[in-house]
Amino acid sequence: MKYKLSRYIINMGLLLGLVAMPVMAQNLPNFTQLVEAYGPAVVNISTSSKKNNNEENTNKEKQPNYRSIPGIPEDSPFYEFFRRFFDNEGSELLEERPATSLGSGFIISADGYVVTNNHVINEAQEIIVRLSDRREFIAKLIGSDNRSDLALLKVEATDLPTVKLGSSDNLKVGEWVLAIGSPFGFDYSVTAGIVSAKGRSLPSDTYVPFIQTDVAINPGNSGGPLFNLAGEVIGVNSQIYSRTGGFMGLSFAIPVNVLKDVVEQLKAKGKVTRGWLGVLIQDVTGELAESFGMKKPAGALVAKVLPDSPAAAAKFQVGDIITQFNNNPIERSADLPPLVGSTPVDSKVTTTVIRQGKPVSLEVTIAELPPEDDIKLAVSSKGDKTITSDRLGLSVTDVSAQKSETENLPENGVLVVQVEAGAARDAGIHKGDVIVMINNINIKNVSHFKEILADLEEKTIPVLIHRQDSPLFLAIKVPAKK
Repeated sequence: MKYKLSRYIINMGLLLGLVAMPVMAQNLPNFTQLVEAYGPAVVNISTSSKKNNNEENTNKEKQPNYRSIPGIPEDSPFYEFFRRFFDNEGSELLEERPATSLGSGFIISADGYVVTNNHVINEAQEIIVRLSDRREFIAKLIGSDNRSDLALLKVEATDLPTVKLGSSDNLKVGEWVLAIGSPFGFDYSVTAGIVSAKGRSLPSDTYVPFIQTDVAINPGNSGGPLFNLAGEVIGVNSQIYSRTGGFMGLSFAIPVNVLKDVVEQLKAKGKVTRGWLGVLIQDVTGELAESFGMKKPAGALVAKVLPDSPAAAAKFQVGDIITQFNNNPIERSADLPPLVGSTPVDSKVTTTVIRQGKPVSLEVTIAELPPEDDIKLAVSSKGDKTITSDRLGLSVTDVSAQKSETENLPENGVLVVQVEAGAARDAGIHKGDVIVMINNINIKNVSHFKEILADLEEKTIPVLIHRQDSPLFLAIKVPAKK
């Protein structure tokens, strides 16, 4: 009886499994209609430019005559390679050589506006847009924006197929997305995946909250559209993380909401302006949160207030933790730059910061982001004293005027000349760092630093250092006095 019952259960399980498999298959997305409807609006973009080799080859000696290269047929791709480099007159080396790039794009209006990445068309002398029906157009560059890596092109045509722009606000992690582009020159390739994360901040693109996906993106996909299941463009494929040059499961797309703002500005004035606050920020770690007396890590920690900036005028201070900007909560430091960048210039914004453990409201007038946002730290200081702190395990000296000029060190603070085993090393302080603030107190010189150390209690405190021209907060656990 037990044997018959077990066989019955197994047979029923197999039957249910066979029934369930088609149901699961039916629940998988079908992209065929989406590709048929919007694939024709995706374009292939090729560019050409001239690179002059005169300067780089001026001092090169002329090579012997190898016009006739034995063992290599003239129709071989290697024949042209060797011929150019072994020309008897060397004239080929001095001529302008053509340089090409290949990418993707998509048509956003029937009268010929095309969107792609800025790096696809950067420095191009000629831009060719090719449609899936093999029509080709010479495109005009309306404008480009390096910070968002977007460019707007225009071709002279009418009744072109177009995509439908959606919204990236309602995008959810885990939903299906699809990309169309020309990876490695294979035109109009379709790949699909899911949204892996939202609001990613990349080191070189702080003003773009990237969409991370696992869609297979490779060189040539750049500038192509990222669709949702409704057939709406919700992003522009822009970058991949790769150690091989090919796809490794991490792809990044520019949100369509960023695209809409950039396109509107490029159409209106040919350039993009952004709001500017004028602070250098970093994330609040668990240790830093403890050192600042916070219950949990949150906000953007101000590591530097740039001179003559809106933040300086609004009395922002180093050590402030920005928790709210224009009624938007700031959970991570990456949340702040896109919000500031999208804020209209000259608008007044209320910002909440945590200062000395208490919330402070500051009103700031947003300015226009300068062309170059990298303000260097170049100042001088006096003195040449050195002290050693056994309590923290480091030795420091005054920053001399000479070191300030040659190493671009900050004006105040003390230079770390040695780090031994102890609290300083555990906190991540290195030789060559300049300690400019400790426990929210600006350090004037070595003598001042010594006075501050004498009053420190046994607890975790914040320390602001400058390392390679960049400010950085660290949390240091001060041991008990010996």
